[in-house]
Amino acid sequence: MRLPPAVAHRVRPLVLVSLGLLGVAAAACGSSTSSTTTTTTANAAAVRAAVADGAMASKTDASGIEWLCKPGTSDDPCTGVLTTTVLAASGPPTVQHASVAPDPPVDCFYVYPTVSQQATVTANLHIDASESSVARIQASRFSQVCKVYAPMYPQITVSGLAAGARTATAAVTAYAGVQAAWHDYLTNYNHGRGVIVIGHSQGSGMLINLLRRQVDTDPSQRKLLVSAMLLGGNVTVPIGKVVGGSFQHIPACTSTAQVGCVLAYSSFDAPPPADSLFGRPGQGVTQLSGGSGTAGLQVLCTNPADLSGTAAAPLAPYFPTRSLLTGLGGLAGLTPPALATPWVAEPQVYSGQCLSQGGATWLQVSAPITPGDSRQVVTQTLGPTWGLHLVDVNIALGDLVDVARTEAAAYVHRS
Repeated sequence: MRLPPAVAHRVRPLVLVSLGLLGVAAAACGSSTSSTTTTTTANAAAVRAAVADGAMASKTDASGIEWLCKPGTSDDPCTGVLTTTVLAASGPPTVQHASVAPDPPVDCFYVYPTVSQQATVTANLHIDASESSVARIQASRFSQVCKVYAPMYPQITVSGLAAGARTATAAVTAYAGVQAAWHDYLTNYNHGRGVIVIGHSQGSGMLINLLRRQVDTDPSQRKLLVSAMLLGGNVTVPIGKVVGGSFQHIPACTSTAQVGCVLAYSSFDAPPPADSLFGRPGQGVTQLSGGSGTAGLQVLCTNPADLSGTAAAPLAPYFPTRSLLTGLGGLAGLTPPALATPWVAEPQVYSGQCLSQGGATWLQVSAPITPGDSRQVVTQTLGPTWGLHLVDVNIALGDLVDVARTEAAAYVHRS
């Protein structure tokens, strides 16, 4: 069901949070191992130079990696307040309390989407307000389940996306930064713990490449993988299959008791058009599958509200209120609600269902508001080619955290 165009959006969508890496991620995949190693070395040198001139924040570790989120730091945006105002279809609002787990059994490795407003094509590793804000909005609720590690990386900036051909080299640089942080995490922080990798948009593009190169072919690293949540990133599988395409050994998640699997989708409120940036192989955040093309492939869709089912299931969204958005500009739509809590939830508004049609596969988000329900719903702020990409994470954030919780428990039990 397409959302009515006259329906306004209660929670202002985040343009800068989710501007995708349009078509440049393939450049990182197509580069040789030697060029990636060279870029990694160059990136490490840039990190050391930034440390030397005082541009790096205090969360730089001994390996020269700058961490946006790292357990034990006092200003960690991934361990914020999780209190939520719940707006039901009728009746007064209620308050839901949640807290950071004091000693969770697994870790999360989060790579953020395109948010940098720096004027260069490639972002430096200074922690700006935009990175801190998106970590709070997308990653902090996972702190109920895991210790969240989120590296700063030399991502392609919002300005860089408009630079055309120059972004090919920038994509390699961005990936090299993520790979270096992953190696640092495994060497210095993992200690054999299970890990959930989480990304959105450009972050998913980087993680698809990382998993394909570093984890998919390495049984020792696959053993650590609790799951991968790669949203708005066009993970591919052979049509009708659960493994192949982007990954040869990491299958789609079909159960919350399954571990070592991938959960992925792009959300739309109507069938993606032919020129859609997401939901179609080879478009948008291009899948990093070794340049194998698009023939016989489809974009993976796993419904976080019901991994094993095909019918529509209720989604559990968590959106930021005005207080949580402080420091992140470039917003579109209506002003977020000014509530006393940093989060707002609207249960029983949205449902999600994975659909395939005309070469596209997507998470169909429907919101059949009933008479007397004054709650408003998200819309396609950037138009039909983007769908609901801006809210891929938040539209089902409660479901994603629940899946992370049950998969973490399954992983610990298996271990």
